[in-house]
Amino acid sequence: MPPSAAADDESKALVRKTLREVLVGREDPEGFFAMCVSALGNQETRSQFMSLIQPLSTANRSLHSTLTSIYKKYFSETEDDELELALALSLLEMKDHQLSTTSQDFRIQQPGDRLNQSSSLQLTSGNRRKNSSENSSTTPQTTKETELQKITHVEKCKKETPGTSLTVCVSRLSGSSSKQDRVKEGDQKIDDNDQSEKPKRSKNRRHRRKGAGQQVVGLTCSPSAQPPVLLWFRRDLRLGDNPALIGSLEVGAPVIPVFIWSPEEEEGPGITVAVGGACKYWLHQALSCFSSSLERIGSHLVYLQANGSSLHTIKELVEQTGARTVLANALYEPWLKERDDMVVSALQKDGVECRMFHSYCVRDPYSISTEGVGLRGIGSVSHFMSCCRQNPGSGLGVPLDRPASLPTPAHWPQGVSLDSLGLARMPRRRDGTVIDWATNIRKSWDFSEDGACARLEAFLNDGVYRYEKESGRADEPNTSCLSPYLHFGQLSPRWLLWDAKGARCRPPKFQRKLGWRDLAYWQLTLFPDLPWESLRPPYKALRWSSDRSHLKAWQRGQTGYPLVDAAMRQLWLTGWMNNYMRHVVASFLIAYLYLPWQEGYRWFQDTLVDADVAIDAMMWQNGGMCGLDHWNFVMHPVDAAMTCDPYGSYVRKWCPELANLPDELIHKPWKCPPSMLRRAGVVFGQTYPERIVTDLEERRNHSLQDVALVRKEYRQYVDKRSGCDLVPLPPRLVSEALGLSHMDGGVVTEGKQFLFPVITRMEFKHQLEDPDADAASNPYNAVLKGYVSRKRDETIAFLNEKDFTASVMNEGVQRKERLESNYRRIEGLPRPPAPQGRARRTPTAKDRFSIVPGGAVFSHR
Repeated sequence: MPPSAAADDESKALVRKTLREVLVGREDPEGFFAMCVSALGNQETRSQFMSLIQPLSTANRSLHSTLTSIYKKYFSETEDDELELALALSLLEMKDHQLSTTSQDFRIQQPGDRLNQSSSLQLTSGNRRKNSSENSSTTPQTTKETELQKITHVEKCKKETPGTSLTVCVSRLSGSSSKQDRVKEGDQKIDDNDQSEKPKRSKNRRHRRKGAGQQVVGLTCSPSAQPPVLLWFRRDLRLGDNPALIGSLEVGAPVIPVFIWSPEEEEGPGITVAVGGACKYWLHQALSCFSSSLERIGSHLVYLQANGSSLHTIKELVEQTGARTVLANALYEPWLKERDDMVVSALQKDGVECRMFHSYCVRDPYSISTEGVGLRGIGSVSHFMSCCRQNPGSGLGVPLDRPASLPTPAHWPQGVSLDSLGLARMPRRRDGTVIDWATNIRKSWDFSEDGACARLEAFLNDGVYRYEKESGRADEPNTSCLSPYLHFGQLSPRWLLWDAKGARCRPPKFQRKLGWRDLAYWQLTLFPDLPWESLRPPYKALRWSSDRSHLKAWQRGQTGYPLVDAAMRQLWLTGWMNNYMRHVVASFLIAYLYLPWQEGYRWFQDTLVDADVAIDAMMWQNGGMCGLDHWNFVMHPVDAAMTCDPYGSYVRKWCPELANLPDELIHKPWKCPPSMLRRAGVVFGQTYPERIVTDLEERRNHSLQDVALVRKEYRQYVDKRSGCDLVPLPPRLVSEALGLSHMDGGVVTEGKQFLFPVITRMEFKHQLEDPDADAASNPYNAVLKGYVSRKRDETIAFLNEKDFTASVMNEGVQRKERLESNYRRIEGLPRPPAPQGRARRTPTAKDRFSIVPGGAVFSHR
């Protein structure tokens, strides 16, 4: 191997070794690039550096962007500065000595030529040698001082007048003969100034060169002729792990962050109510915090009110700013996806590049396929996760770091103020006073990205260890409260998933919540009318109540049932309640008040700060018995309170008028004796409302019978073999089920509907045979009564295990045994023998819940 080739391979090996040091953090990117220049030389670095760092484009995009920026800066601006300085010196020497040969040598080099730094310096030194030989009367020390003085004045001229051309600076310098004369005469004052300026200049250059390597993560660029990038923010109000933001930095042009508010587009079709009052208020606060974050990195957010449509506004921005690139993170609501597709298509026709990045969900809902899994169990999260495992998409990747700064444009477009968007506009009374309904919301939340990260960190350090078993507790902070931050993109699902996996305790239940979220968006892409149209045709004919007074009492937390009232008051005051309480209030509205699920959906959309169309629509459809899945439970408004609020702390916080009632009766104050009510200061109808419905069992029976009647009336939508409901499938699912390609999808849309059996509650199947039977006689009664009393179970008292986890586990075992027993009775099978050594009921106990620990010996007479 030739010596030169061996040296080249050795240099490349050194570069790769140093690159590994950069990856592990033991070397900075600027030092790595300097080492490359030293080891390979300018020409080799120019031609080979990008190929050497190419593997980083997928392994570490942030580092790849940083090194690319350093490379571009070094071989453009820094080199041009050196070449410009060399040209200035040569022009000065040409004017001083009037050497025609020197003039011809320099005339072939222009500031725009792509010459490397070494050739520029060699040419300058050659001219210096030539000048010194022709002018022997000048001593070497005098020549050095003279050149240093010229360099100082050229740089000073460029600093004082950045827009001044090089020729003007040279002419000014050549005309100031008095300064040159003083230098030749040995003017000590000027000489001292020159010596003090030399290290200062080199230090400033080191700073500039160091900053150039951080352009992707922190350099505010000067005004440039390069067209800017429009960065369109929607529900991605964060700096960390923002693919569109990093993508804009990789373009290498100034970035203009914009937010366009178009309420007509955001609201969606029909009665979607995609952006309610609480959501608008959160959005206002989040935009304010996000704009402050952008200002800290040298940029700011431009607010715009849509002029007709977002597309028209963006076109106006493109024309105004000269931008040729528009970047944004994708949204997956069908009407917003259609809007974004129209924007991309229209801009591309105009020659403007427009790209949408995936970041709002863990998986792109439009990429989910049932191929290889089938449709059995569709609507459940287990089926959805199987589809994701069977048809994996692109890798999740590593969360992206925050940029340290953004390159800014020379001219900013004219925007409007945040207040003018009207997101946080409060109603006024007739006397002109403002009704500030968001006071408690402001006190309850930190709307910033840093607030989201702090809440996640606090949850992973504490609440996550109780989440698996006690996430249903309303009286304990065992939930993450991260849903509003996820909805508005202040926290990315990828970042959340990575942090959850990195925690010492990795609860699958918590990580599974992201699967539920993706499932909701997948269903919304399949059924765009999910927010208002029941998926199961028979349930559209249910006899819903039209009692508006019941609906108003439910909305205001005035039902007379403390657990329901506490949850609805928390929702109104803070804009949030945990998932268990959402099930409680939804069950009460549908199963006990007979009010349609659409009313609950609309109220949640208006009052929840995390109101998400896909999630709310899926939940209310399932709770309203007409979604792809069925809740296999109905929360009892009284007895279920013993599970989520066993000591009444939650009710006391949000219904303070009941605070003095004892734990045993606080969830059913109507059973308190009059003397106890007087001592507690409770007067029904005055301090606390009367119950709007009294006979819960009768209401529940009526609800169950209504379901049986509509299923009997629409038997064509009931599978005769399994008793499951049949749901018309969208063409996309039918194509996948039949193995057809998307090109053949048109064949599926023709002809009859394709009906498929979906998950149906067991008690509905049983009730169909006897519609007049009461709910208590149904062996599959789905009412979840909770753990009625913590004093009833002698086993837990004996083992001193009165914690919430033990109670839930015990209730689950008892429920499973009851279902198994009912199944055996229906099928005519004998009862299973009682296992030895298990807890058994005491034969003389008056309380049917009293049991004794297995193995204990008692004598009975």
